[in-house]
Amino acid sequence: MTQRTGPTRPGADAPDLVTFDDVRDAARRLAGVAHRTPVLRSRTLDAAVGAEVHLKCENFQRVGAFKFRGAYNALSRLAPEQLARGVAAYSSGNHAQAVALAARELGSHAVIVMPEDAPQSKTDATAGYGAEIVRYDRYTADRAALAHQLAEERGLALIPPYEHPHIIAGQGTAALELLEETGRLDALLAPVGGGGLMAGSATAATALAPDIRMIGVEPESGDDTRRSLAAGHPVTIPVPRTIADGQAVDTPGALTFAINRRLLDSVVLVSDDEIRAAMRFAFERLKIVTEPSGASALAALLAGRVSPLPARIGVIISGGNIGPDRFAELLG
Repeated sequence: MTQRTGPTRPGADAPDLVTFDDVRDAARRLAGVAHRTPVLRSRTLDAAVGAEVHLKCENFQRVGAFKFRGAYNALSRLAPEQLARGVAAYSSGNHAQAVALAARELGSHAVIVMPEDAPQSKTDATAGYGAEIVRYDRYTADRAALAHQLAEERGLALIPPYEHPHIIAGQGTAALELLEETGRLDALLAPVGGGGLMAGSATAATALAPDIRMIGVEPESGDDTRRSLAAGHPVTIPVPRTIADGQAVDTPGALTFAINRRLLDSVVLVSDDEIRAAMRFAFERLKIVTEPSGASALAALLAGRVSPLPARIGVIISGGNIGPDRFAELLG
């Protein structure tokens, strides 16, 4: 477990890079556009964990993941002339789909840089929303550099997956909705990839409940944020090889790290087998489908990674985008 190394909460010497007002403004923009996703309770889960658990099910969000929140919030702020020229993004899948759909909703066009080994279901969905897809090898090429080059050559607005204040504020609306429904929680768990969901969630949650414990969850082979918090600055690791493709990030963003360093209490790690077990539990006992990244926070809870155990816990199920063949392969 990595304890927070920076100042302890809002009011410390670091400026608020994304504020609670930014999250509330994003919520107003998303009203009637994004789904207000359900919060699921389960006596079976509570008994298995030994606590009262509230699952914020972003697998029921548009495009099947929380990413639509940030993408629409960011794109909706672009000038009409920029929307007419189009947007660019890079993503392994969920942000790709989110930008593609948000662009279509706003009358724009998206060009998405996606890895060659991105899940086929995510690639197909991105294309289905009307996006142009440019492929790359995630282990040899720099996706951000490719997207920047495309954006510059074509005059596109680049919408990064997490390193943008409007993206972060949009993602924070998931935690805002959760706490509006549940009232005070003792802890909130969320998966950490690039850090946007956690940064936005922590911004919202700590504003509503200053004493809440913010716990990030990473796959064991993709612990760039945990290592970065321990070092006090962003560090780069080899590109992770994990079933949690949405968390296969080699370094946290500078902006997301600055926020998470201030607001996170800890980062815990889960194995691929523990993620599989959580996906199976969610399917068999909760009757929901999750992708590996979407199940990682639940996996941490089921595997006993959270200690001491809070009484009332929120968990963000970040997405459910997985094809039936891949789902069967992972659980078989």
